Amino acid sequence: MSLQDLTEGKIDFVGQLQVEQISRIWLIGSTIISFILGFALQSMQLTFAIFGISTVLLALVIVPPWPMFNRHPTQWLAAAKKD
Repeated sequence: MSLQDLTEGKIDFVGQLQVEQISRIWLIGSTIISFILGFALQSMQLTFAIFGISTVLLALVIVPPWPMFNRHPTQWLAAAKKD
């Protein structure tokens, strides 16, 4: 198994849509939560710490090519033969 095989990470189009939706919801939610907690406790350090940790957790969830992101593989047509 080559390095390219280990790092390629193929996901299908439906999986890409799922990743986009998860990312959007997660980032909006973590931004709101970190802002509210940082504002309530008057701590910019806490605000950025919460947002940073949540971003790292998001990366761990969406970056690897989990099988749930490849449930609908694309069936490509066979190559046409030239005459």
